[in-house]
Amino acid sequence: MGPNGSDGVEGLHFTLVTEITERAVAERVPSLTDEKLKMLGRRDPLTAAPGTSLGECLARIRASGMADSVFVTDPAGRLLGVLTERDIFGKLVGTGVDPSQPVEDFMIDHPWTLNLDQPIRHAIDLMQTGRYRNVPLIDDDGVLVGVVRPVDVLKYLAEAFPEELLNLPPRPHQRMAASEGA
Repeated sequence: MGPNGSDGVEGLHFTLVTEITERAVAERVPSLTDEKLKMLGRRDPLTAAPGTSLGECLARIRASGMADSVFVTDPAGRLLGVLTERDIFGKLVGTGVDPSQPVEDFMIDHPWTLNLDQPIRHAIDLMQTGRYRNVPLIDDDGVLVGVVRPVDVLKYLAEAFPEELLNLPPRPHQRMAASEGA
């Protein structure tokens, strides 16, 4: 108790729980997507030189356990093309293609690329409108420096809202009548 008999907190107001709404989160996302791609964690691309056989490219994809595309680069590392999972399933599976053929016979020449200084929203746009799952990142000389996947963007956004995302109910508009376990 304080000197006047009160507990000393009558004029203080505490906010113990900050309620964040979907709108508040949505308002922050645009500024996050305006950040440069260099802010994202990115993956090292699976690469192959021109002349690499299709069979070797498929073996590299299998061995990596993570990749689903092979980026074809020249000796200086400049991006020439990409063989995607969509190409593999759409053009190769069940067609009797000779796996000794060079990858450039099947790759997409000169795919869309982004630079590390471009905004994250450009990668999101390519993923949505261009149906890219792997967005190649190049430097000013056209050298392949990384790959951004949807999971990289989601991880970045989730890390910006750790408490908010962890505390969201399964359906954000849902309000619980009582705490679980109470």
